Amino acid sequence: MIELKVKLPGGVEYPITAGAGWPDYIKSAIHKRKHSRIFLISQRNLQSLIVDPFLARWADLLGDDARERLFLMEEGEEAKQFAHLEKVYNQLIRQGIDRHAAIFALGGGVVGDFAGFVAATILRGVAFYQFPTTLLAAVDSSVGGKVAVNVALGKNMVGAFYQPRMVCCNTDHFLTLPEREWRCGLAEMVKHAFLDPEGRLLTELRTHLNHLRDPQSDPFHRCLLDSIAFKAGVVSQDEHEHGVRAILNLGHTTAHALESLTHYQRFAHGEAVSRGLFTMLLLSRRLTGLSDRDFEIMRSMLEALQLPLDTAGLLADHLYEHMLYDKKSVGGSPRFILLAAPGQPRMGQEVSAADFRRAWEEQKERYG
Repeated sequence: MIELKVKLPGGVEYPITAGAGWPDYIKSAIHKRKHSRIFLISQRNLQSLIVDPFLARWADLLGDDARERLFLMEEGEEAKQFAHLEKVYNQLIRQGIDRHAAIFALGGGVVGDFAGFVAATILRGVAFYQFPTTLLAAVDSSVGGKVAVNVALGKNMVGAFYQPRMVCCNTDHFLTLPEREWRCGLAEMVKHAFLDPEGRLLTELRTHLNHLRDPQSDPFHRCLLDSIAFKAGVVSQDEHEHGVRAILNLGHTTAHALESLTHYQRFAHGEAVSRGLFTMLLLSRRLTGLSDRDFEIMRSMLEALQLPLDTAGLLADHLYEHMLYDKKSVGGSPRFILLAAPGQPRMGQEVSAADFRRAWEEQKERYG
């Protein structure tokens, strides 16, 4: 079990732990906070594999009636729609939630985002704990306190910055991850590597390619820890995304457009991010001076991890239209994070419809 801390301005901090199993000291730490009740939010498809064993393992903390305080979401981004909130609020209120209660999010990024938004808003905020069960959630959405729900015109358009009290990841859950989930998590780890100014993360990933789908290997645990630590370090500098934290949106302008255009039905988040990362490389080579050598190093990393890079038959103009609804748009123009070199992001880069169309067509020529 590894542990690091997110330390925010003003003295707020919380631990992140990752490793095999559920150490007893984690339960003890939560027990000492004397929450009046603990509510659990997860997904139906996780019930037998993850939720039921969790309820059994944590019974002494959660109580015998924990199952009555369990809310199971449906699967996918559609479950994160704003319209689903009232049902959860009403259930929590009927079950006697008060301001000393806590909400546990047990699942991937969809569960963490949704449960975190519920925790941030009910009774103007109750304690919130993240238990990510996917690689993507472990290295990305569980770290940093972004919580949100979707509306028809965009992903995560209604949200808040609301920090968890603790993030605890049991990497045993990764043993059952399907290939699609591995690709999603690895896409975010690659993103962190592209942003690392020291270049260490990119070197690590390139060195340990053969271990990055083996959650029991030491190289995987080192890469996991370093990726989490990178994001935690960025968040610690800029909790509310007024500055440097915006670099974590690398590849996401295209990714969010892909998800929004297809109504969150076709792509898992990381599958959209990997496509967006390659679009970003093409735009960076054209607009911010990314060298051919660096372009090839990063392109080959995406390919080596077998991440999806194709255009999925979607049209550039349709994607660009959806980018106009993105939170990063300014004055009706989408803004991208691009790279001048690995570890040298350029924020707020305006990309014209013509430049995006040219990059998307090149991506189509390369990968279909």
